[in-house]
Amino acid sequence: MVTKYFAILFCVITTVAFSQIDSQTDSLIVQTDSIVIDSVTVIEQETNCITNPNALTPIFEKLYTLEQEKKGKINIVHIGDSHIQADIFSDVIRVNLQSEFGNGGFGFSFPYRLAKTNGSTSVRFKSNIEWEHRRNVYPPEKGIEVGLSGIALNTKEDFVIETEVRDTAYNFNTIKLITPYNLPLFDLATSSKDIIIESKEPKVVSHKIKSGEALSVIAQKYNTSVSAIKQANDMRSNTIYAGKVLKIPTGEMEKKTISRSEFIPLQLEADSLSYYYHSQERLSKIYILPTKSVSPYELNGVVLENDTPGIIYHGIGVNGAKAIDYNKYPLFFKQLPVLQPDLIIVSLGTNESFEKIETDKFITELNTFITNIKIANPNACVLVMTPPPSLFKKRYPNTFAGSYSSAILQQESETYYASWDLFTEMGGLYSVPDNAKKGLMSTDRIHYSVQGYVLQGERFIESFNKAYNNFKLMKEDAVD
Repeated sequence: MVTKYFAILFCVITTVAFSQIDSQTDSLIVQTDSIVIDSVTVIEQETNCITNPNALTPIFEKLYTLEQEKKGKINIVHIGDSHIQADIFSDVIRVNLQSEFGNGGFGFSFPYRLAKTNGSTSVRFKSNIEWEHRRNVYPPEKGIEVGLSGIALNTKEDFVIETEVRDTAYNFNTIKLITPYNLPLFDLATSSKDIIIESKEPKVVSHKIKSGEALSVIAQKYNTSVSAIKQANDMRSNTIYAGKVLKIPTGEMEKKTISRSEFIPLQLEADSLSYYYHSQERLSKIYILPTKSVSPYELNGVVLENDTPGIIYHGIGVNGAKAIDYNKYPLFFKQLPVLQPDLIIVSLGTNESFEKIETDKFITELNTFITNIKIANPNACVLVMTPPPSLFKKRYPNTFAGSYSSAILQQESETYYASWDLFTEMGGLYSVPDNAKKGLMSTDRIHYSVQGYVLQGERFIESFNKAYNNFKLMKEDAVD
């Protein structure tokens, strides 16, 4: 029993070992702390431990209540860069937490495909038009609202967006629409018949045959083939007659127009943060349509929830993003409360390290980011993950990532957040070659493989469960 409590005490109140990085010599100095009991018994440092876990007490209290009463929702928001946008690392955490505490819904989602980039495979978006888009890594531009998704998506055209849940575990009862300043820009509908949405379809033009024209000449004029013209006109021979009209399939594409009469509109409700629809039956598909006489149409994201108690795990990531990129768009922080976060996890630093931003400047921007999210969400706990190990030019250890990690851990008590040292958990400064041999790294030696991100998610869950179980043990012992 004594040994068990020493291990818990170490995880809760001790200072973790920090890797001190000398950016000029690329040397690594490791200091290891220990606790001496009665000058004889030495307890080894526990690995894979969330540090400063007291900062997570409110979320642990809510998890305990959820576990005991099987009622309510807990919202966790994970914000980061490319490894969160891809939703492999974050999805491992989502699935594990929901299997333990209940699946409250998929959470935040965004039409990344319409913005010409990658995203989660659990929810698919399709549209009949091309959308304008802009990531938060670029400077602000007048008239373009980059909000909660970190990516602007807008159009002035008529459109349809098909939203379909591909994983039936995330069929939803409620869908929330997030727009700039909560403007009523969209309608929601179910379809009255089966509709196939394609981004574009081949453009067909009409050609009136002139005297003396041959089918081959017409085909050459429109850069198509004789067989394509014959097929489009159901012709069995090459014989044509002056004055007749031919349908000519071209190599050009045009958007597919879909009539609003093909949809059954739904009655939306609104609060101060979103427009939403609730269904008594779970849905797997819904259509987003433009409201009448409103333009431009700007979508900052959707939220999918069900009526089951449990965890809603929201992932927000932008390829190439840094803390400063989120900071320069105030709408991001204004919209964050729509997710009602109980815990906000921050995973940033890799992109800063490859721009070789000095540690103090990185920490300044990170702290500004944390301050902004705390102002907007004063009751939310914050946990910061350090960036993982990587290589410069596939050869040189990324000492900036190591320095950032030390700085994140060193200020956790002062800034009042919990930390998880991903840098150390993945092996530290010189670990990339060995991780690559294990199949954990991408070929660029910056990103990780699917296997690598899965391992990171599993290790985080291990550390989170350990911290939560320590909390429960102390809470229940206090009651006894």
